Amino acid sequence: MSITADRKAELIKTYAQASGDTGSPEVQVAILSERITNLTEHFKDHKKDHHSRRGLLKMVGQRRRLLDYLKDRDSTRYDKLIERLGLRR
Repeated sequence: MSITADRKAELIKTYAQASGDTGSPEVQVAILSERITNLTEHFKDHKKDHHSRRGLLKMVGQRRRLLDYLKDRDSTRYDKLIERLGLRR
C-alpha cells in the first residue's frame, strides 16, 4: 500500500523545482497521487476495507487542497502538473 523509499526519491527528483526540494506542492501532489493509485489497486481485491478507504478519502482531499493552492498561486505550474500527472480537472 505504501510507496518504497526508492520510488519516493524518484518522484522527488522528477517533480522537484530545485535541488533538495521536497516540500513544493508539485512534489507533495506527486507523492499523494502515487499513494492514491496504490490504494485504489488495493481496493480491487479488498472491497470491504473501509478503514483504509477513509484514509484514501483524506488523501484525495489533501491533494485537492494542494492543487487549489497551486492554482491560486501560479496557474501555469498547476496546468503543467495536471498534465504531467494525468489528472482530470
